[in-house]
Amino acid sequence: MANPMARSFLQVAASEEVASPLRVVQIEGLAILKIIKHCKEFSPALVTGQLLGLDVGSVLEVTNCFPFPIREEDEEIEADGANYQLEMMRCLREVNVDNNTVGWYQSTLLGSFQTVELIETFMNYQENIRRCVCIIYDPSRSNQGVLALKAMKLTDSFMDLYRNNNFTGEKLREKNLSWVDIFEEIPIKVSNSALISAFMTELEAETPVSQCDYDRLQLSTSPFMERNVEFLIECMDDLSMEQQKFQFYYRNLSRQQAQQQAWLQKRRAENMARKAAGEETLPEEDPSNPIFKPVPEPSRLDSFLITNQIANYCNQINGVVGQSFNRLYLMKALQEN
Repeated sequence: MANPMARSFLQVAASEEVASPLRVVQIEGLAILKIIKHCKEFSPALVTGQLLGLDVGSVLEVTNCFPFPIREEDEEIEADGANYQLEMMRCLREVNVDNNTVGWYQSTLLGSFQTVELIETFMNYQENIRRCVCIIYDPSRSNQGVLALKAMKLTDSFMDLYRNNNFTGEKLREKNLSWVDIFEEIPIKVSNSALISAFMTELEAETPVSQCDYDRLQLSTSPFMERNVEFLIECMDDLSMEQQKFQFYYRNLSRQQAQQQAWLQKRRAENMARKAAGEETLPEEDPSNPIFKPVPEPSRLDSFLITNQIANYCNQINGVVGQSFNRLYLMKALQEN
């Protein structure tokens, strides 16, 4: 008779192999406050930190975090960083705090986080962690009254393509992959314990708010708009350079194809003459000939990332402009009254 405990264990192991997709990132309010504090203290410098928590079904719980120290470029030693992380996690384990790594967080400037370095960091984490996320916090956008907090992950189809390092047009069409399929944003759910929720309820003032926050009606958005437009122009220049690379590639490809056709016609005419003379024909392809050497196609990864950045800047500009118009119409109505 089979052991029922053994069967249940095998069933659990089989269910673990087919992992449910990640649906939501549940993060503790205290962890969010730590992330915001760390990023704002060192703004505009970019900082990173470790996320700790649990992977439960389709929910990734982030219960704690700790910052990475900022080192100068000549002091950045990979071994020191790994030792620091291990020591921090050992100390947290001793005080009975979750010490399972579920990702990392980093600050950004006006949403300019979609880079090759971020993708490489994701791939390094994926080697040891089945599912991980990156929490992106933007202090500059938060100053505009928006909690700019995102949980990002790479899509599975993009990771498969990145492992093969093949971003040619043919492979992208085969996988049906476009620039919007690189990153996937996971919804964030803020969670607090019952004691913290009860304490926050007690802190709420019983009387209505008596102070007016006139900063909400500030009409000037020039600095934020200017930086977004500057970054957008830089991205457009970078995208133009990428397009020039592809134009150069297609010109070389068409030139090579024309040379191949001319060589092939010449070889066929020569073979007809040799055949008429009763001689052996020559092969119609010569691998040693330079014109038959394939022209390397440039990678489309950089252009995809730049397009992502352009879309991000356009969305930010659109959001700020919409808020500005609302304020202008509000002020106009107040003046008329």
